[in-house]
Amino acid sequence: MQVKITHLNHVQFSIQARSHTIVCDQPTENGGEDTGMTPPELLLASLGSCVAFYAAQYLRTRNLAETGVEVSVTADKLLQPARLGNFRIQVFCPVELTDDQTTGLMRSVHQCLIHNTMMSPPEIKIELTNGALATLPG
Repeated sequence: MQVKITHLNHVQFSIQARSHTIVCDQPTENGGEDTGMTPPELLLASLGSCVAFYAAQYLRTRNLAETGVEVSVTADKLLQPARLGNFRIQVFCPVELTDDQTTGLMRSVHQCLIHNTMMSPPEIKIELTNGALATLPG
C-alpha cells in the first residue's frame, strides 16, 4: 500500500492513493481554509471506516442487514508527547442481535486492520531526501 502527499499551499495537502485524491487542511483557527479533514481526523476516519467495514461484512454475510451500520470514533488530544489517546469507538447496529450475534460482531470488529495496527504499534522509519533530486516513488 502507498499514499503520496503533496504540499498544495500553506497548510493544505493533496493525498493520493491509487486513483483517489483527498485534501487535508487545517481549520481557519489554525491558519487553514478548512477544505478538508486534519491529519488526526483522517486517523479517526481510517479507524472508524475500517471498523464499519468489518461490522457491515459480519451483518451482510449472515443476512442480518445490508446497510445501516454507523460508527463514531472519538479521541482525546494528549500531551508530552503530543498524540491521540483514549480512543472510543461506538458501533450502531441497525438490527437487534442475539447474544451470540453480538459476541460475533464484536469479535469481527476487533479484526479490523487499523485497530490491530494501533494495538501492536508498528516500526516507523522516517527518511529525509534533500534537494532538487528528491522524488518519491509513484
